[in-house]
Amino acid sequence: MPNRRSLVAYLVAGLSLAALPTAAFAQEKLPVVASFSVLADFVKQVGGERVGVTSLVGPNGDAHVYSPTPADAKAMAAAKLVVINGLHLEGWLPRLIKSSGTKATVVTATKGIKPIEAAEEEHDAKGGHGHDHGHDDPHAWQDIANARIYVADIRDALGAADPAGKAVYDANATAYLAKLDVVEGEVKAAVARIPADRRKAITTHDAFGYFVKAYGIEFIAPQGVSTESEASAKDVARIIRQIKAQKVPAVFLENVTNPRLIEQIARESGARIGGTLYSDALSDASGPAGTYIDMMKHNISEIEKALAAGPA
Repeated sequence: MPNRRSLVAYLVAGLSLAALPTAAFAQEKLPVVASFSVLADFVKQVGGERVGVTSLVGPNGDAHVYSPTPADAKAMAAAKLVVINGLHLEGWLPRLIKSSGTKATVVTATKGIKPIEAAEEEHDAKGGHGHDHGHDDPHAWQDIANARIYVADIRDALGAADPAGKAVYDANATAYLAKLDVVEGEVKAAVARIPADRRKAITTHDAFGYFVKAYGIEFIAPQGVSTESEASAKDVARIIRQIKAQKVPAVFLENVTNPRLIEQIARESGARIGGTLYSDALSDASGPAGTYIDMMKHNISEIEKALAAGPA
């Protein structure tokens, strides 16, 4: 029979061993950095418990005008995988990658997506683009068909970075893609319930080009207005004339823009104010768009409520 000292040592050793699996599991999580919240959600859905995800631009943040922090550089340096959108969305990111000294693999999640040209409304008065997107519209996630490509690219990147987890990533991606199929069916059904002559609206930021092309709702962004600039009195007057001439039934707020512009336009044009749409960022977890699927469900619900109704 063991003496008291050996028994204590045995118990301590046993407790230490019992604690190892949890610590080891935490250390085994693949550190992944995503440039903004939509991509971070895709990584979480595919990666599950095997990944630890850091989103540089957080909920309700604007990736167009983001300024990286020292914490971002630290997260980037520790990452094994960095997931970016590309298509000139994250103009600040190359400098951050360089300054952080990260050795992470950088994967562009829009690989395989055929970009559409940025709409004329993104051009500023000088003939450039309000967000320096070049000629490609970067907001490809607004078409669920493109979201499937994002997911597949992320699945493949995670499998390459963590071969032991490939089967998990494949299974998670397959299950998530099935959920996207359901949501896309809901979006198309909602659009079909909106009278054809009412399928148009004003937004303050032209982030819905892919949504327009895929689903047939015409979003008209005010010319000369971006998330980086304030509309002048002349801009507002032109927008109001545009609403009246095209009989636009509703104007929408966005979570990354100043609501005062839309409120003024609605007040002076008589158009209905729709709910808040989530375009470039998710809400926080307690909000209505804490995940990509929640975002698409929320947006189409708000769009249908505002456009399918009668005159404001």
